[in-house]
Amino acid sequence: MKHTLLTATALLALGAAQAQEQVTIGVSIPTATHGFMGGLNFWAAETEKRVEATYPNIDVVIVAAANADEQANDLQDLVAINQIDALVVLPFESDPLTQPVAQVKEQGVFITVVDRGLADPSIQDLYVSGNNVAFGQVAGQFFADTLSEGDNIVILRGIPTTIDTERFDAFMAAIEGSGINVLDDNYANWNRDDAYTTTQDFLTQFPDIDAIWAADDDMAEGVEAAVREAGREGDLFIVGGAGKKEIVQRIIDGDPLYPANVSYSPAQISTAIETTALNFVSSTPIVGEYLLESVLITPENAEQFYFPDSPF
Repeated sequence: MKHTLLTATALLALGAAQAQEQVTIGVSIPTATHGFMGGLNFWAAETEKRVEATYPNIDVVIVAAANADEQANDLQDLVAINQIDALVVLPFESDPLTQPVAQVKEQGVFITVVDRGLADPSIQDLYVSGNNVAFGQVAGQFFADTLSEGDNIVILRGIPTTIDTERFDAFMAAIEGSGINVLDDNYANWNRDDAYTTTQDFLTQFPDIDAIWAADDDMAEGVEAAVREAGREGDLFIVGGAGKKEIVQRIIDGDPLYPANVSYSPAQISTAIETTALNFVSSTPIVGEYLLESVLITPENAEQFYFPDSPF
């Protein structure tokens, strides 16, 4: 069962009666290893305050891990020390965290998985993520609408994961029949430095590039550094993704290098925490998959996606 969830805050405002039992929700996420995760940590902390203020009987405990092993240990502590009733987890890696989360589930804990799925999805009660198919489709449609037949593009992908494959396949389907030439695509690991190096190679190999799809704003900044270093910023445009505030500001300012972006907000952790809280304060069934739609960010709507207080 899949639902499109526009806002978890709206769900929390449905007028559900608060349960009297004390509830502890554990939240396990990666540390702020890059911009997106910095934003995710920020939104988790903001949501902790909001949920605890709204529901005095709910306590939210957030732990952040630097690697998969540390996250597995955090899960043990959340059960043994904090005696959690629910777990909201964004796995550092899918395979290594599948069994540790399954062990938490065996203790009768409600499981919400965020973004990076587990190897065994049957473990989860709830899955919350951005819509990766829409992410690729929206970007691809922008390219198809903006470029002309015969124009050339290159693509920087993330890492070899289901998420990346969904984005890439949807993008390619959206530009099919447009006459746009995809000169090459390569993995840059959602990393600024890797994107810089990958783009250097692309620019050396291809003298005529009209646009670059970076599929992530951290990568987009690495792409920009290489493009400016090569003096080719006037020849092409860049589309990243996830709505990093610096990129959104550039769109607001009308920077031709960044004509658009695609939303994939780290605030999805807020949706996950708030919807998990709803499970304990309402009789509304909270099960299945909730996908947050990705939309095109342009100068016309960019103000809606600009969050100056967020680190991302």
